[in-house]
Amino acid sequence: MSEKEIDSVTNVETTGHEWDGIKELNNPLPRWWVYVFYATIVFSIGYAVYYPAIPLIEGATQGISGETTRGQLHEEMAAVEAGRADMLEQIRGMEVGEIPANPELARFASAGGASAFKVYCSQCHGSGAQGAAGYPNLNDDDWLWGGSIEQIAATIRHGVRYEADGDTRWSEMPAFGRDQLLQREEILAVAHYVRSLSGLEHDRGAMDEGARVYAENCAACHGEDGLGNTDLGAPNLADALWLYGDSQQEIVSQINNPKHGVMPAWGERLGDAVVKQLAVYVHGLGGGE
Repeated sequence: MSEKEIDSVTNVETTGHEWDGIKELNNPLPRWWVYVFYATIVFSIGYAVYYPAIPLIEGATQGISGETTRGQLHEEMAAVEAGRADMLEQIRGMEVGEIPANPELARFASAGGASAFKVYCSQCHGSGAQGAAGYPNLNDDDWLWGGSIEQIAATIRHGVRYEADGDTRWSEMPAFGRDQLLQREEILAVAHYVRSLSGLEHDRGAMDEGARVYAENCAACHGEDGLGNTDLGAPNLADALWLYGDSQQEIVSQINNPKHGVMPAWGERLGDAVVKQLAVYVHGLGGGE
């Protein structure tokens, strides 16, 4: 039996392994570390036996407990849905205008509406419902189709100019320039008159002609005083809120060849309860009538 080599520098026995003049010292691991390592092996075996852990071709071993985080999530979500079911059933059975009178139900509906708004409405109306060019601001009190909670619910349910829904909100402004219903000079004059209704700068010399053109062609929908008509979806022209811009050029463009926005009908897709929750949320933003 050969004698074990002792390193001359450290006085520690070597393993006999050497590489490029470097010898490996035989320093054993600390006992506590070895025991901990053995304990982790025992723990891992117990874990694999108790919990689903070993992947198979399809699925995995079920383990003694059969518990998974996915299963726990399903149980928690089922409990949440069960808790919401009663509130949702109450909402389905009520008229939307009755919901705000029940504080607890109103809070629930508004919270649900806020969540649905982020998913389905914020892409057009903005995360804060502030709108954008061509997309109405839902925080103000200017409502094309009415701002009562019932009217808001109807607009959400059936959409605007959404041909797939037979009860959709529908109105179209004639293309007075494109279809040659008015002359260029008449369109310019009525644009100045419309700007005067909301106190914007305008050509006073065009007012008489603009008033005549307005009375003959525009008042039937927008009203004699320009306050609009929610039954027809005709906007108020006498305030400072303009969906497609208030400059002379933008107003002339809208009279010439008007833009008509389209909003999907959400009733069939989202269901009655979610539509009512959205109506409660939007109405509560501050601009609802």
